Amino acid sequence: MHATGGNNTDCGYCLLQVESATTAHGTPIAEKDATMTVGPRGPVLLQDNAFIEEMAHFDRERIPERVVHAKGAGAFGYFKVTHDITKYTAATVFSAVGKETPVAVRFSTVGGESGSADTVRDPRGFAVKFYTEDGIWDLVGNNTPIFFIRDPIFFPSFIHTQKRNPQTHLKDANMFWDFLTLRPETMHQTMFLFADRGIPDGYRHMNGYGSHTFKLVNKDGKSHYCKFHYKTDQGIKNLDVKRADQLSGSEPDYGIKDLYNAIADGQYPSWTFYIQVMTPEQAAASKFNPFDLTKIWSHSEYPLIKVGKMVLNRNPKNYFAEVEQIAFSPAHLIPGIEPSPDKMLLGRLFAYGDTHRHRLGPNYLQLPVNCPFQVRNYQRDGAMCLSNQGGGPNYHPNSFGGPENDERARSLAIPFYCLWRGP
Repeated sequence: MHATGGNNTDCGYCLLQVESATTAHGTPIAEKDATMTVGPRGPVLLQDNAFIEEMAHFDRERIPERVVHAKGAGAFGYFKVTHDITKYTAATVFSAVGKETPVAVRFSTVGGESGSADTVRDPRGFAVKFYTEDGIWDLVGNNTPIFFIRDPIFFPSFIHTQKRNPQTHLKDANMFWDFLTLRPETMHQTMFLFADRGIPDGYRHMNGYGSHTFKLVNKDGKSHYCKFHYKTDQGIKNLDVKRADQLSGSEPDYGIKDLYNAIADGQYPSWTFYIQVMTPEQAAASKFNPFDLTKIWSHSEYPLIKVGKMVLNRNPKNYFAEVEQIAFSPAHLIPGIEPSPDKMLLGRLFAYGDTHRHRLGPNYLQLPVNCPFQVRNYQRDGAMCLSNQGGGPNYHPNSFGGPENDERARSLAIPFYCLWRGP
């Protein structure tokens, strides 16, 4: 089944079995296409529960859109390890050559609203969710290896320049360029953005990057700093300005449609996954700050190391449930992968989870698309709680068998600065 344009005659439901309509509480509805009234021309009755329920749900069916990366496309697939990197990390996702891990991916534009065009000149989000046996690992990056700023205090101001002028409610290029001229560290990303790769031809023909510097820890507790890279196997392909402008009017959902149809046709897009590594000694002796998000690591000094391949082979069954509600956070890390002193990364560790709790609710990690294979903690209750962990205790310490510290995870944790926790 393909995604098509506005003159679509394929409704997308032709393969579904016809069944009786019900209310949200599961009772059959005798008449789906009419309201209950006093006679043929009389007023609608308050007792028409099916109508009241329909309208009440309709009034609440929109959730806040993402402040950034509002417009996006999603797909599902797997990551397969092809090369051994266990000397760098004990992360279970990389534990053996041939190992496959389910993934979910969301690609997006950055500055526009949910209804904006896919072919604007803008960075592209490239977020990957790995469903590992040690929990969720989210690698939340862009199609660029660098970013505009290096200090998270500027992030709200920078994003405001991408949005609408508070007086005119119009997009205002003066805001964007004013900010850039006052923050010279933005020039590296700006030059990337205004080169050919600033307008990718859909999402299949662009690279992805974790962008930040992370820290890998192996089973012996030895650490290396790391950069993550996805190289598209479809080849880099970009749109020229005229073609992009045409598509913005005639096919504003160009990127979403291209990805969906490629997967529907069995042309599964894939990316080869690489890392760059740097020892702590190399980081200490570096002539530049290796934790600065506006800088890249030289490929000649820190060559790409092949790790595996990511393949996307399933489209979402329901966009809202699996793409609009998917929630990524750089704080979702697993043993063997840790933050570095990258200031932007550290700022994002808080911000993403905070916005998900606002947008989706305190139990957003219980939504099926966000849920890890297993959870054992002392968090209970809250709005829209789907799984409250039965009768397990909700306090620690306790005498009733609640979850305890994981010594394996403790042995891998090597903080980048001294942490004082407890007496």
